[in-house]
Amino acid sequence: MLKIAVPVVLAELGWMTMGVVDTIMVGPLGPQAISAAGVGNSMHIAFAIFGMAVMLGLDTLVSQAYGARDIRDCHRWFFDGLTLAALMTVPIMAALLGVWFAIPAMGFHGEVRPLLESYFGVLLLSTPFLLLYAVCRRYLQGMHAAMPVMFALITANLINAAGNWILVYGNLGAPALGVAGSAWTTVISRAYMLFALLFAVWWIDRKRTREAGVQDAHGLWDVDRAIDLSRLRRLLTLGLPAASQMGAEVGVFALATALSGMLDPISSAAHQIALNLAGVAFMVPLGMGSAGAVRVGHAVGARDRPRASAAGWTAIALGTGFMVIAALAFVLIPRQLIGLFSRDVNVLRVGASLLVLAAVFQLFDGIQGVITGTLRGIGNTRTPMKVNLVAHWLLGLPTSYVLCFVIGWGVYGLWVGLSLGLIVTGSILLWVWSREIREYREYGKLPAPAHHDL
Repeated sequence: MLKIAVPVVLAELGWMTMGVVDTIMVGPLGPQAISAAGVGNSMHIAFAIFGMAVMLGLDTLVSQAYGARDIRDCHRWFFDGLTLAALMTVPIMAALLGVWFAIPAMGFHGEVRPLLESYFGVLLLSTPFLLLYAVCRRYLQGMHAAMPVMFALITANLINAAGNWILVYGNLGAPALGVAGSAWTTVISRAYMLFALLFAVWWIDRKRTREAGVQDAHGLWDVDRAIDLSRLRRLLTLGLPAASQMGAEVGVFALATALSGMLDPISSAAHQIALNLAGVAFMVPLGMGSAGAVRVGHAVGARDRPRASAAGWTAIALGTGFMVIAALAFVLIPRQLIGLFSRDVNVLRVGASLLVLAAVFQLFDGIQGVITGTLRGIGNTRTPMKVNLVAHWLLGLPTSYVLCFVIGWGVYGLWVGLSLGLIVTGSILLWVWSREIREYREYGKLPAPAHHDL
């Protein structure tokens, strides 16, 4: 598990670190800059993550084909994924442009709105790169080649940090673009990630073909690349529920961040910093869930029921164990953690309080993050979608809004509602996983679509 999980977790951390670096680099520009970058990034990822998450179906399809030693089918799923990503780019970009034009009418704080418009208008250009990158990443992880993903993200972060230093503040003779400069750097870094992984896909296929002594006809570029609607439908059948689940979870946090942009810049900046820290911690169980999906998928493809069960429970134990440690850090050193982003006394005070609230839901957040992956390994992507929709959108978000704007708890009310949604989601998904993996291990029964209904 750790052989796959460590590179995947580091890759997830590398992905999250881009947003963290942007927040740190614009921090000296003031709370309003932190708020604009945070809100803009959250609004963008709420749409882009849906398209990226559709490719999560490749975790199941590629890993099961690889477990059955059908490399040709793995190759075909790679090109199917590229086709679907290209098709999805058009409506997602159209939706993002609609959001950009609507920003002036969305009620953001006067100091935040102009910065947000400039940041978001540039950041949406990174969308095509993200969707195609997601295909390459899922394919490589399904083929047990997670190291290139980690390498691409680590080097992309170095590019992002250097680019922020140059473009935000006008170093090395470049114009000082402020918050917009941070967005341009992120676009460049994401384009680099895509081309780095495309090279990795080509290189690894060439290396494995040579080592196996396989004829060129069995190589990646020699499979049938014609559009096959039945295969795209199969990928969508698995990917759309996974995308809806992730979109529901990420979307509710993005909307909460957008709502925080209507509060004062201090509250909004503190929210963004605390959310960054909670997000960094969540990358570990999220990466563990991806590794669990691959390991469980391999075992299912090989018809090894005990190994599928053991792989899932191992991922859950490792992911939730880490989140207990993260919760302790949030309780014991909150001001030191917030101080990494801002030295503003008021931001430190509010942010430290929010981290204590974040500590409450860390265990449940870890449980739901890992189990979403392990359920994906056995082909169940619908139950996490339904649970997230109900827990976050029908329970958590309304509670956040009422506590924040009606009762008057401000940003603290937002976090109480978010915590409630995560606690309910984690508890239900733990019960679902326990039931379904027991049925698979004892009877060999994989979940059918009807079986996903709660």
